[in-house]
Amino acid sequence: MLRIKKLDIFVLKSFILLFSGTFFICLFIFMMQFLWRYVDELVGKGLEINILAQFFFYSGLTLIPLSLPLAILLAALMTFGNFGERYELLSMKAAGIPLLRIIRPVVLFCLFMGGVSFFFQNIIGPKAQKQLWTLLVSMKQKSPEVDIPEGVFYSDIDGYNIYVKKKDRDTGILKDILIYNFSDGFENAHIIWAEEGKLELTADKQHLYLHLYNGEQFENLKSQSVLSKNVPYRRETFGEKHTLIKFNTEFNMVDGNFLNRRSDIKNMNEIAIAIDSLTHHADSVGRSMHKEIMQSTYRLPVLTPSDSIKQINEHLTSTNTDSIYNAMTSEEKIKIINNTENRVASLASDWSMKAFINKNTDSDIRSHKSDWHKKITLSLACIFFFFIGAPLGAIIRKGGLGMPVVLSVLIFVIYYIIDSGATRVARSGEMNIVLGTWMSSLVLAPLGAFFTYKSNKDSVVFNVDLYATFFRKLFGIRQSRHVFKKEVIIHDPNYAGNKERLAHMSKMCSKYLDTHRLNKMPNYFRIFTDNQPDDVVQTISKELETAVEELSNTKEYSLLTLLNNYPFLAVNSHKSLFSNKWLNILSGAVIPVGLLIYLYIWRYRVRLDGDLRTIIKNNTSIIELLEKE
Repeated sequence: MLRIKKLDIFVLKSFILLFSGTFFICLFIFMMQFLWRYVDELVGKGLEINILAQFFFYSGLTLIPLSLPLAILLAALMTFGNFGERYELLSMKAAGIPLLRIIRPVVLFCLFMGGVSFFFQNIIGPKAQKQLWTLLVSMKQKSPEVDIPEGVFYSDIDGYNIYVKKKDRDTGILKDILIYNFSDGFENAHIIWAEEGKLELTADKQHLYLHLYNGEQFENLKSQSVLSKNVPYRRETFGEKHTLIKFNTEFNMVDGNFLNRRSDIKNMNEIAIAIDSLTHHADSVGRSMHKEIMQSTYRLPVLTPSDSIKQINEHLTSTNTDSIYNAMTSEEKIKIINNTENRVASLASDWSMKAFINKNTDSDIRSHKSDWHKKITLSLACIFFFFIGAPLGAIIRKGGLGMPVVLSVLIFVIYYIIDSGATRVARSGEMNIVLGTWMSSLVLAPLGAFFTYKSNKDSVVFNVDLYATFFRKLFGIRQSRHVFKKEVIIHDPNYAGNKERLAHMSKMCSKYLDTHRLNKMPNYFRIFTDNQPDDVVQTISKELETAVEELSNTKEYSLLTLLNNYPFLAVNSHKSLFSNKWLNILSGAVIPVGLLIYLYIWRYRVRLDGDLRTIIKNNTSIIELLEKE
């Protein structure tokens, strides 16, 4: 029996409060991005408030499934980041409660939100999507409000170009007006110039009423003779002229049935039915085209695999087309070439049309399959994003809107790139449609499992020093020694004992250099068979660090400077890469890999040679300095 405890209520309450805020923020961001795509089509058309309210309402419904995963990711990062920053998560773990038990109530909530996301995509989303696209098409077809600017040609009135030099905003009087009327075609163009004018909208909002004063009208008259070089025109001077221009400004909702072929306005059951219908249609068209091609007059005779090479050659050489062509007259050649060109063009056009029909049908099928799977993957993304966000928040232990926002946006951008890119490739037919649609889930699921495992084991997966040490070792980047003067010294160094230690260390280094000859080319076979640790180098390194630690208590700046000259010894890098002998032999047997490892170890042997010589030289300098004091 599931028992709800105070811990579950505390964790769930903390998450839901942040989730409520992040969800509306994410939804607002996505709605603004959606509005930005269509702002040019909507501005300046005088749309009523109820139309705009419908636009925002339907767009919000369609964007809820996309907002939920990002909101869950951001809320999980902030919630568990706050727990880690306030040491609440540490207290829970210290009480013996594992991370998986802590996140259990939020996991159940995210499962519920995944179901909500699926419900919106499969039930509400298709209906809202159809209403939204119908509304968008209707808004695009609505004529804009008439607001003629000064000094530029205004062409939003169909068939007219209007230029106004100056406009009185208070009275609405237009001055120095030039109108190009192409409503009757370019051959019967009307050009009107007026000193003043005024433009009004009729009561039925179906026409514009144009009043013009003190002007002239020029009208081209269509020439009756094609060979005539002069086109007659008619000129009219007027003191006052009134005309009506057809201009419908009413908002008319279009019929949305033309959207029925779209896959994003259907639920999963309707998509499955549409896929069956499209597949059956594609098979019928394919069989019809195959039958037509096989019965066409321009197809080549079919040669079966049982035909012998001799029969094929006889078929290809039975008609000598070159001799027939050369025997023709010039007129017959031209006629044959023209007929052939026409037939080839007709054939190419016919095949292009058949290819377009097949590609269009296949594209519709892939689009429907992709949308069918997308309803599942986008719902599962709510779960995957939580298992990424919660462990990350527990690991980085940073709450607020700083680091969590940066990480969540980065992760979501990577997810969006993978999802949109793979889906686009799959819909083009270059990738399996199931693999392309599920690609983002295949990336998110292992990532969430990895972060959950690392967080549950309290792993230092984001320890910068750990990665810095690894890359320094990989690329051979040296680490400098920094020894500073201590403000408080409890024990002074034993200079006499350290002189003996340094002298003994120098003898060990000299003996090691004489024995191993590190600056020479090493034996390839011995590199991959000698997997025993180098105890001498480890002893030298240990003695060196002990001497540096004790002598760092000195007050002499000259001695501190010499201590900073000591290198950090890499005690294992000049030996075999692995501790297992057979693994070393296997890596050496693979020549490309073994050669790289060999060069890597040789490099560290040469470096160790230089480090040991530096230690000997520095030991001598320190001993001489101590003897002077």
